[in-house]
Amino acid sequence: MLYSIVVILLVMWLLGFLVFPVLGGLIHLVLLVAVIVFVMGLLRGRSA
Repeated sequence: MLYSIVVILLVMWLLGFLVFPVLGGLIHLVLLVAVIVFVMGLLRGRSA
């Protein structure tokens, strides 16, 4: 599930740079938040 969200956000991020340059910044921020949540999930999974 989490991997699907990361892939979708990566595609949206690339589309933001290529098609909608104005929205690219917003999509970049959402992607950054998704990557941080993903890394935190990995770290919590290992420590449990």
